[in-house]
Amino acid sequence: MSTDLVSATGLVEQLYAELEQKVRLLRPKDDLTQLEKAYRLAADAHKSQLRQSGEPYMVHPLQVTLILADMQMDMVCLETGLLHDTVEDTSVSIDQIRRTFGEEVAGCVDGVTKLSKLNLYSREERQAESVRKMLLAMVNDIRVIIVKLADRLHNMRTMDALPRERQERIAQETLDIYAPIAHRLGMGKIRGELEDLSFKYLEPEASAELRREIDSYRQQNEEFLNKMRHDVEVNLARENIPARVEGRVKRAYSIYQKMKRQKIGLEQVYDLLALRIITDSVKNCYAALGVIHNEWHPIPGRIKDFIAIPRPNLYQSLHTSVIGPGGRSCEVQIRTDEMHRLAEEGIAAHWKYKEGRKGPGADDQRIIWLRQLVEWQKELRDPGEFMSTLKVDLYPEEVYTFTPKGRVIVLPRDATPIDFAFSIHSDVGNTCVGAKVNGRIVPLKYALKNGDVVEILTQAGHLPSKDWLALVKTSKARNKIRHVINTTERAKAIEIGQKYLEREARRLGAQLSRVTRADLESVASDYGCGKIEDLHAALGYGKFSARQVLQKLAPDQVEALPAEVPKPPPSTTGQPTEATGDLVIKVKGCDDLLVYRAKCCNPIRGEGIVGYVTRGKGVAVHSTNCSNVQNLMYEVERKIDVEWARAASETFPVKIQIYTDDRPGMLNQLTSLLFAEQSNIISLEARSEHKGVEGAVIDMTIEIRDKKQLERVVSAVRRISGVRDVERTQ
Repeated sequence: MSTDLVSATGLVEQLYAELEQKVRLLRPKDDLTQLEKAYRLAADAHKSQLRQSGEPYMVHPLQVTLILADMQMDMVCLETGLLHDTVEDTSVSIDQIRRTFGEEVAGCVDGVTKLSKLNLYSREERQAESVRKMLLAMVNDIRVIIVKLADRLHNMRTMDALPRERQERIAQETLDIYAPIAHRLGMGKIRGELEDLSFKYLEPEASAELRREIDSYRQQNEEFLNKMRHDVEVNLARENIPARVEGRVKRAYSIYQKMKRQKIGLEQVYDLLALRIITDSVKNCYAALGVIHNEWHPIPGRIKDFIAIPRPNLYQSLHTSVIGPGGRSCEVQIRTDEMHRLAEEGIAAHWKYKEGRKGPGADDQRIIWLRQLVEWQKELRDPGEFMSTLKVDLYPEEVYTFTPKGRVIVLPRDATPIDFAFSIHSDVGNTCVGAKVNGRIVPLKYALKNGDVVEILTQAGHLPSKDWLALVKTSKARNKIRHVINTTERAKAIEIGQKYLEREARRLGAQLSRVTRADLESVASDYGCGKIEDLHAALGYGKFSARQVLQKLAPDQVEALPAEVPKPPPSTTGQPTEATGDLVIKVKGCDDLLVYRAKCCNPIRGEGIVGYVTRGKGVAVHSTNCSNVQNLMYEVERKIDVEWARAASETFPVKIQIYTDDRPGMLNQLTSLLFAEQSNIISLEARSEHKGVEGAVIDMTIEIRDKKQLERVVSAVRRISGVRDVERTQ
């Protein structure tokens, strides 16, 4: 046996010994026979596999299980941690695991296992279906996602050996899906580390720069926190309030988000420094808040009571920001021990301390949210639509509103009365015609605020407007509106398509009466349509020309014209059709459709793009992350695959907005940088103090060849001293 193999085997055995010791301390009454059996099976299955770093693959499942043991999860979870990759990456089957370890472990392993690559065509489809499968498994057993989060956490900690592109893809998925799920399940500790690790890989330069800046203030921050902590402890002791006080600097990713959102520098982040007071009762939480406000001036608008009204993930705490010694601001969080445990560990805390308890109850608010999420996603078969609406569902909820009877309705930031109406009931949303907020009539686009009392005005027979899609913030409302509009629009498209086909048949002298239903079904199948109605709808939407369909239906009666440009169906808007197209983009498998780039997002080469068949104006091409895409794609039939053409000499005008310190020489540095990147400036406008933000704002339109060049330019601009943020504007 080689020395390397001996040392690798020794490392694996050492990690398992550490795991066993930890579990024995935490669960002295548990029999570890099954745990060892799971380890032996996994070690044997993975014995010939290595990770990208060169270490034995078995190190990964062991480290994942150690994370689960630190969370004090039960034996089913720990066995799943050891076995979670065996079905996906080795010859071990689910049936084998079921026979050896029982139904619970097999169900969890199956839920964590991604779908086989052979089942689906694109990576997007694989990702969407794997996440969908995981969500469904989570509803039956929440331990599935706890194992998945531990798995993702260890993978994120050990990504240095992976290629850059893969690092970015995994980090983006983590930030979009897994960190928000951890947040919604109340697992603040895991969420924080996942976000910071994702930030490190997605924005390496910004992350490193921010950490350097934070480190440069480390000594004075520690001195400030130590003084504040001492003063708080003295004041609380004087009032006989038992408490322990902790100090911390806000997490890097959280700071970065706030700086970007508010266009401010590090010195203007109010809650950069924070104290946490952990006491023994709710009564003492409020008493401690009184002590803090008696000693230091609170900052208006910064007091939040999440004890009286917990967040949807059951987080509870009092938050306030005060002006501390030397005029520096400091956030103070006050909570009980139980609240602190739930804030750090969330849903995983249910497996701790209480013997015999099998995790959270079925009525746990976080489980109810999960069931609703799965229910809302059931109708979404398009993978792109599924993933984007899932991201909307996972965003933290911010606004607490009330019905006239006092029921609390929690909605995302900037939600509207329409979102409120659909959160009450689908029928209330569909028939909504207006709203009163705090007794006054407001427009339906009104952004709801904390504490608003909302009354919805309804009218029988009323249906949602297509314009509502641009107003709503919740995917529940968006999906319900889409469903109603889609049903109406589809019926209209089927009627238009049928008439279009009949009219074209009369014009060409083809006799549709001689065409059988079987012939129509066969042609519909050729075009990828399951039913004749789907073919008529596609004709109505303008996806195909009636002449093409007729040529297939009656080839002896209709001659095919060479390189014919398909005619769109009659415009329902009365607008003229455009006669020119975009030569840098084409419809996959078809070169003769009119194509143009949408002005709302102006996609550039290298970006993901999606086509949308318009009525009478050709195919509009949007960037896949365009804010308008989701509002347009409620009719899946109108979606069409598009791709960039081969020619790469064109440049694209791109608008960027740069937030900077107002100092001499800034414009000179920017123009020199763009000259070095061979990017031409089409227009430039600079101004000071924009919308209350101190500093300068520079609006530029520059010529860019592709996405990579734009990323280089933005990255280089961010490195210029005094630049606070750069964003592309649509």
